[in-house]
Amino acid sequence: MSKENIAVQPAEPSTFSKLWQRLPLIIRALISGFIVNSIGVFSWIAVLMFVPGYWGIFLMPILLFLYWQYFSGRWWPGRSGDYCREVFRSQKLSAAMWGWGISAALLLVLVFQSAFVVTFRFIEFPAESFTAAYNLDNLPTSLVWVVIVLAALVAGICEETGFRGYMQQPLEKAYGPFWSIVIVSTVFVLVHLHQAWAPPVLIHIFAVSAMAGVLAYASGSLLPGIIAHTVLDIFNFSYWWSDVAGSYQQRPISETGVDMHLILWSLVMLAGFIAFVVVTRKINQVRLEEKKTASMSEN
Repeated sequence: MSKENIAVQPAEPSTFSKLWQRLPLIIRALISGFIVNSIGVFSWIAVLMFVPGYWGIFLMPILLFLYWQYFSGRWWPGRSGDYCREVFRSQKLSAAMWGWGISAALLLVLVFQSAFVVTFRFIEFPAESFTAAYNLDNLPTSLVWVVIVLAALVAGICEETGFRGYMQQPLEKAYGPFWSIVIVSTVFVLVHLHQAWAPPVLIHIFAVSAMAGVLAYASGSLLPGIIAHTVLDIFNFSYWWSDVAGSYQQRPISETGVDMHLILWSLVMLAGFIAFVVVTRKINQVRLEEKKTASMSEN
């Protein structure tokens, strides 16, 4: 019998695979996204806790590189690799998409930070609860910013990969973009409830997750969201969660009354949000046009 006549039988799915596929898609997406995010975040925690000295600063970039390669599907074989590249939203961005994507990312940061400023003009900024878990006083000044940037990169890469990638992307096919973003943003809030600083800013957490979800869907890529999340957390870790970049000194309007500071920051927040909506719509339009052009070129 010639080799050409030998039929290659597909591998029999494992018992685990069969059981996994029987679960509702929403359960599989929630579990997958949570695990993918947790692997990266807990790796960072383990490095901080168990790696002696400052070797973790050199080790974590290597772990992030391995994380990126693995969960982006570059090291997955066959159909598994195809699936990972799909949920990671692995597509090459054009120059136009990069421009609009970075613009939307920076607008997201602007809206979130201005929302914090406005919020803490209505209620007093709870500095003790915000800084309780982020003590950087025991680090040399030269290393503080390195740790802040690394922590922001871990959050940006791992949370966007887990939540806006592995969790949201499969849900979009089943429930559409609106409900998938609502579901993921709700879960995103829940996983942050253990933080001491969470209670006064739960709406902010939901909103920033929703904006990142919209950005991922509109662009078809995680990269703009990763940039936004990383820059956002550099501000958070250096200003709100510590005093490395200064400290918030404004008093609530119950003490000062409505002033120009509140009015200006409220206008910045509103204008930033409107601009974000306009830019993300433009991103979606450009993506669809490029997809149509590529399809016509193939035909």
